[in-house]
Amino acid sequence: MDAAAWNARYDTPELIWKGEPNQFLPPAVAGLSPGRALDLACGEGRNAVWLATQGWEVTGVDFADVGLAKARSLAADHRVAPTWITADVTTWTPAHRFDLVVVFYLQVPADTRRLAVRTAVAALAPGGTFLLVGHDLLNLDEGWGGPQDPVVLTTTEGVLDDLAHVELELDLELVIERAERVDRVVDTEDGERTAIDTLVRVRRIDAAPAASAGTGAQV
Repeated sequence: MDAAAWNARYDTPELIWKGEPNQFLPPAVAGLSPGRALDLACGEGRNAVWLATQGWEVTGVDFADVGLAKARSLAADHRVAPTWITADVTTWTPAHRFDLVVVFYLQVPADTRRLAVRTAVAALAPGGTFLLVGHDLLNLDEGWGGPQDPVVLTTTEGVLDDLAHVELELDLELVIERAERVDRVVDTEDGERTAIDTLVRVRRIDAAPAASAGTGAQV
């Protein structure tokens, strides 16, 4: 889907998704000291807003400005003020690096996902954490909800392959802290259902920003 299609989808009086953060985000960042955080493909902003309430200095990026308008409203309701940027996360270049970069449910074909992963990793400060959560391919047959097109579903192996490719391209070093399929309980009108997601968390450990990254980002 392009920006126009997402703007049309977000053009509703209420949030499409609930205003609380994704259930995997709070435990994933519980041990981190708040710093700069980047939410790529932030949509209506629920994860970015939650991070801001926890003391993070947050930037949210999405190409759908209607979604970002709802994110601003959600942020105002919580009395926080993240920075919102309208941009394509596959081509956007940050002005500085971040201690935490998150990508939640960016369901795109593999080549597009790799570009977004490159943006995310290039934006990491040394010691920074990258967290990706997406609808897993296994969910199509064994889980509930989510996209029904296998082309846009993720796998742990696919994301790890993206990271290995980007690691070489940007000449930096990543440590895989977690990479697995995870179950997510969803409340529905018919009771609880289980969705299957991909969750990958990595940390950048190189001592200095890579000169060859070509992102223009600065520590």
